[in-house]
Amino acid sequence: HTDAWTIHVHFDETSYKWIHWELKDNVLLQYLAWVSYPMALIMFASLFCHLVAPQAIGSGIPELKTILRGVVLKEYLTFRAFVAKVIGLTAGLGSGMPVGKEGPFVHIASICAAVLSRLMTFFSGSPYCYTDILTVGCAVGVGCCFGTPLGGVLFSIEVTSTYFAVRNYWRGYFAATFSAFIFRVLSVFNKDAVTITALFRTKFRMDFPFDLQELPAFAIIGISCGFLGAFFVWLNRQVVLFMRKPNAMTRLIFPAVVTLVIATLTFPPGFGQFMAGELMPRECINSLFDNFTWTKIWGSPPPPGLGRSSAWLHPDVSVFVILILFFVMKFWMSAVSTTMPIPSGAFMPVFILGAAFGRLVGEIMAALFPHGILFDGILYRIIPGGYAVIGAAALTGAVTHTVSTAVICFELTGQISHILPMMVAVILANMVAQGLQPSLYDSIIQVKKLPYLPELGFGHIRCYNIFVEDIMVRKVKFISSQSTYSELINLLESTSLKTIPLVDSTDSMILLGSIERLELHALCDWWLSAERRILMQEQRLQEQNLCAKDSWESFAFVDEDDDESGDKIKEWEEIEMDKPMAIDQIRIDPSPFQLVERTSLHKTHTLFSLLGLSHAYVTSIGKLVGVVALKEVRKSLTHTLTPFLL
Repeated sequence: HTDAWTIHVHFDETSYKWIHWELKDNVLLQYLAWVSYPMALIMFASLFCHLVAPQAIGSGIPELKTILRGVVLKEYLTFRAFVAKVIGLTAGLGSGMPVGKEGPFVHIASICAAVLSRLMTFFSGSPYCYTDILTVGCAVGVGCCFGTPLGGVLFSIEVTSTYFAVRNYWRGYFAATFSAFIFRVLSVFNKDAVTITALFRTKFRMDFPFDLQELPAFAIIGISCGFLGAFFVWLNRQVVLFMRKPNAMTRLIFPAVVTLVIATLTFPPGFGQFMAGELMPRECINSLFDNFTWTKIWGSPPPPGLGRSSAWLHPDVSVFVILILFFVMKFWMSAVSTTMPIPSGAFMPVFILGAAFGRLVGEIMAALFPHGILFDGILYRIIPGGYAVIGAAALTGAVTHTVSTAVICFELTGQISHILPMMVAVILANMVAQGLQPSLYDSIIQVKKLPYLPELGFGHIRCYNIFVEDIMVRKVKFISSQSTYSELINLLESTSLKTIPLVDSTDSMILLGSIERLELHALCDWWLSAERRILMQEQRLQEQNLCAKDSWESFAFVDEDDDESGDKIKEWEEIEMDKPMAIDQIRIDPSPFQLVERTSLHKTHTLFSLLGLSHAYVTSIGKLVGVVALKEVRKSLTHTLTPFLL
């Protein structure tokens, strides 16, 4: 993870400085370099992921939510996906496009956790708790992404878990703390930082950071970010749905066109000068969080220490216009960029958008109160940087439907001076956003049609009036203790069920348990195998030898495998197929999960979510009457709950 961050910073700072300073005398060459550099990296990332592991495309958090729920998604936690994710993410971050790294880092850390889990299982000889270690891996991914172990653990819980096992709490903090520590230490060794400190350290006034009169402005930021976050999720989903149409652009043309348009619009000598286009993501955040009030220094000589914040000050354009243009342009750019077929996240682009919106409100407040706010006979000036921090937490919280973004902001800035207004803004943003749209990760789950249960929304009261008997499948595929091998083989060929219920008889239908499909396949293969046929022939010969007078003559037989004709083998198989199954030779789960007919949909949803069930058998006084799977529960919830507009 540290390598990806280091290469990202190295690519951004060296390449773009070289473009500005070495080619500043030729605008055409400067433009060609500015556009071709990110296009080459984005095209490489897209092509590499497409060839090596398409599962590495995107964030990875929606798939991890599904995996942690108990669903098996093939190839998502493999070494190929790891290689594609790391290399593709490095190229994507180095391009300077508005894409994030938080989601991919979670995916990468989870792959490492899955590999470690398999190694520990191999060495210990006992299965390791797979879900627990994946949960810890998610916390590590966020923790080492920003160097925020506390917020990382809380954020990973909020975005991946419906129900969280408290036993994993300290494990997550333990792993995330060490990963964040190593991440920051390596940054110091690489001379990216002087010492171990917050990633975007701020120096806001601590004695009186805000006044009570500013709370309405903070509330406005929260409510506005709620609407903006919901609109961002909607816009992102519309772009994804448009690109999924049959006649849409190809996998390589789409990212090339998006990169060309964004790079052209952000070209500093061109339109980019009106929206701080020369700033990279890290520079954007540092400048938006600074202690200067831009409206006061606009039009005057820049004060010492202004640094990269000078990009927001244009001699002919107001600060408000630049902030508005930056927010509007980066809003749609981020929504479109995060849909490109490369490893990318949305947390950092949305974080920057929120910071820009908060900074805009802060500068407006500073213009309305140029001398500050009077309190106890003392004038305290407005701190626009504090508004930017609050806006960043509120908008990311609205898009992801999390509250832990506030904690992440505290750790990123190293200050908790704005803890109260930040929590107010984040909670208000969540209230508004959750009532309008699903979270960004749930939206991707819906678009990809992943087998994940939606959360119970405002219409969950109706779930008490719907029962399992209303949604269950009544025509259940099953086997009985009297079933023959012929019936078993026909059942296996006609269905793809992973587990098959076992009943006492077709008359009583008393559920005895369930049997894995692999067990039944192995039983059928052994029952009709050549080894078993030869073994039975030898047993018959031995029985004949016991009755024979000259036992040594009886053993003078020829190998039946060579002499026995195909017709005899077929006849033998037909006889064996009509025999009842040898139930005592296979492993049976005597306690498969069962529901009664009158179990409410609400309770069914809770049980499926809590236990990670894929299906449950429905019984009535012990009799098997139906089966309900994740598919039926999802379908019923979709029709019952208030649907989100797609």
